[in-house]
Amino acid sequence: MSRPTNLSLGRWFSYRGGTGYLLWALHRATGVGVLLFLALHIVDIFLLGFGPELFNELLFLYKAPWARVGEVFLLFGVTFHALNGLRIIVQDFSPRLWAHQRRLVVLEIVVFVIIFLPAAWIMITAFLGNE
Repeated sequence: MSRPTNLSLGRWFSYRGGTGYLLWALHRATGVGVLLFLALHIVDIFLLGFGPELFNELLFLYKAPWARVGEVFLLFGVTFHALNGLRIIVQDFSPRLWAHQRRLVVLEIVVFVIIFLPAAWIMITAFLGNE
């Protein structure tokens, strides 16, 4: 008896291509990134319980150049994840909109650019101005 071909490992670990798959992967990656930031933030706030001195001593980490660049990546992750999640919610509650998925993706990208680019510019110029 032969095994069904739909259970092969190649099916699960191969790139399926297309915009939908790229958005799916980016949505998951940004979700994990935001989750990691929230975990770091919870630990950071937890340290406040040991006294403001320890908390203030560790604030130098957030002023480091790599942390400031990380804030721009965090902005990217939160903005993309939120907008893509809203698009998915809208399409799930109105299934007829799945026929217009390409238009909704373009709308999502336009709104993302309108929000992200000016905000990132403000953050980057503030970082460079403070150093």
